[in-house]
Amino acid sequence: MASEEKDGSVNSSVAQAIDNSASLEIDQPTESTMSSGKKVDKNSEVSLQAKSKQLLSSLWEKIIGFKRVVQEKSFRFCRGGHEIEQARVYHFWPGNNVFFFKGRLICGPDPKGLILTAIAISLSSWTFAVHVASDIRNPAIIVTSSILTTIVLVSLVFVSTIDPGIIPRNDLGTIDAGKRRRRSRVVVINGIEVKLKYCNICNIYRPPRTCHCATCNNCIQQFDHHCTWIGHCVGLRNYRLHVTFLLTGLLLFAFMFIFSCKSLHHKLPGDGNGVIGLLRNDPETVALTLFSFVAMCFLAGFSCYHVYLIAINQTSYEHFHQKYVSSGNPYDKGILNNIKEALLASQPPSRVNFRADVEPGWFGGLSDISIK
Repeated sequence: MASEEKDGSVNSSVAQAIDNSASLEIDQPTESTMSSGKKVDKNSEVSLQAKSKQLLSSLWEKIIGFKRVVQEKSFRFCRGGHEIEQARVYHFWPGNNVFFFKGRLICGPDPKGLILTAIAISLSSWTFAVHVASDIRNPAIIVTSSILTTIVLVSLVFVSTIDPGIIPRNDLGTIDAGKRRRRSRVVVINGIEVKLKYCNICNIYRPPRTCHCATCNNCIQQFDHHCTWIGHCVGLRNYRLHVTFLLTGLLLFAFMFIFSCKSLHHKLPGDGNGVIGLLRNDPETVALTLFSFVAMCFLAGFSCYHVYLIAINQTSYEHFHQKYVSSGNPYDKGILNNIKEALLASQPPSRVNFRADVEPGWFGGLSDISIK
């Protein structure tokens, strides 16, 4: 019995040792199994990336399709749910602009600056006519101030309500979502290389001297700046009007400042109170004189700056960012030719017809527009 028990214990210990060795062999893989495991992991990663790309592509196509469906359903119901005969481009334009008179006038997204500027000019002219020109009693002064005020206000309206040079967008639906595009291209203009950047919002390569305005959400040709005082972009098509507005505004406020000072000189009290007496007797003329002086200095600085930019044929954006410090300005044609190009050249037509009829399926661009 003792020998049988010893034999059983020996057999059990041997079996346990065999099991331990087998487990060790399983736990310690060979190099071939490790390499095959890495290959499997790489294959799984590749397949996972391919599946994710397919998933993103299908998701993007579904988003485009959903937006198309929404636009087609709202095709005949625009502007608060009222049915219209034909939808037009300005109804669905993806920029932040505000349109008036059925797309004939285009303004920036925030009209507060335009309204404030118009009120300041009108109120200053009215104060001048009532408190200054009436005391001098010279009809030529009233007529001159009225003409200058009219020119300034007309220039303000035109510069803030026309297309500054908006570049048409590309139809996102016609672009392969998986296709990679280069971030920039290089073109040669007058022997100088100019880089054309790709706009991910408008989905186009920006033409030379074009920049995307973050406020209006449009690419503007020959972008100068976004002016808060008119609430609109200043670009190729309204730059001349902007300069006209600055120069005529400078003349208007300089005219009012000169004759306001003359009126204050005649109204000085003889009791020795001086400025305090003027503030008591005619505070409107004193306020107009101070405001005209500030506006005149402000407009004089901007006018001189833009005259300099015209002479060297640069925009405010290009000059501020020092675009041509290292390479030279390919658009500089000399002072006289630069002035002719900026002030006398014919104005190019708008590249976007915002009143064009839109067919169902149009998506943020101009590829499906039919002009009737």
